[in-house]
Amino acid sequence: MASVAQIAHFLTWARPNFPFQNGVPQNFECRRKGNVSLSIYGHGFRRRRISLSNFVCSAANKPSSSEDISSTAKIRSEVLSPFRSVRMFFYLAFIASGSLGGLIAISQLIGALANPARAAEVADILKGVGIDVGAVTTFSFLYTRENKAKNAQLARLAREESLSNLKVRIDEKKTIPVSSLRGIARLVILAGPGSFIEESFKRSEPFTEKLLERGVLVVPFATDGEFPNLDFDESQDTTTETTSKRRLWQLVPFNVSQWSKWIDEQKRLANVSSESPVYMSLRMDGRVRGSGVGYPPWNAFVAQLPPIKGMWSGLLDGMDGRVL
Repeated sequence: MASVAQIAHFLTWARPNFPFQNGVPQNFECRRKGNVSLSIYGHGFRRRRISLSNFVCSAANKPSSSEDISSTAKIRSEVLSPFRSVRMFFYLAFIASGSLGGLIAISQLIGALANPARAAEVADILKGVGIDVGAVTTFSFLYTRENKAKNAQLARLAREESLSNLKVRIDEKKTIPVSSLRGIARLVILAGPGSFIEESFKRSEPFTEKLLERGVLVVPFATDGEFPNLDFDESQDTTTETTSKRRLWQLVPFNVSQWSKWIDEQKRLANVSSESPVYMSLRMDGRVRGSGVGYPPWNAFVAQLPPIKGMWSGLLDGMDGRVL
């Protein structure tokens, strides 16, 4: 097992290659794995070879492999559409059957055309060929449509899985992944310049209490890096109101590069300009229920979302709107 001195030596040498803040490596993680020998190059110096037993260190902001995401997305896709694979299997079976029947019919048609004595059979053979071609065309269309729906669903689930792996900071000491908030809160993600975040905050003030009753929490992401100083009134008369505002706006994105990459990908898929401010509203189960360009419709959220407490709790948990 690697000694503390070995790891400290490695981290000291790797300082120029990994982001540090206050002497602490950021976005850096070690995980257990068999004996590993690291060969590292940096800044024109000669290669350094370090043997670390049972540890592999890497940048934490490296995205998960597509295979891992795809396997998780496939499992969720099967749960959401359990009979899709069965339908696609039968579509392929019917395509194969129609294609085989068509080949046989075409061979019979060639024989009938070559033999004048069988000229009377041509009409029936053509009818059979037409049926086979129609069947193959129909089931090919159905299979293609089903496959497109499957791929679209997998892509959406993969994006949601990437979102669930992103982290938010609750306070200075606690950071959690977005997936930890499933079933607890309905997140509203804001992405735009600081002025957009500040104006969204002001527009949410009249609806603060009702949004909290519906489990809404805001995740503001300032794309220009200039997070505004939100106006929390600290006067004694507004203590309760200030506390509610802080609860609504308490989440802060952690690891800005990962959040920026995910948001840019969503904009690209939606054909939205990278400079446009956007919002995304999530369901209680973590799936995206709505999104748009510009300021979030706080009044619409209050009107559409059921409270998470009281007589309607539990009964209307799934009434978050359709999934996009």
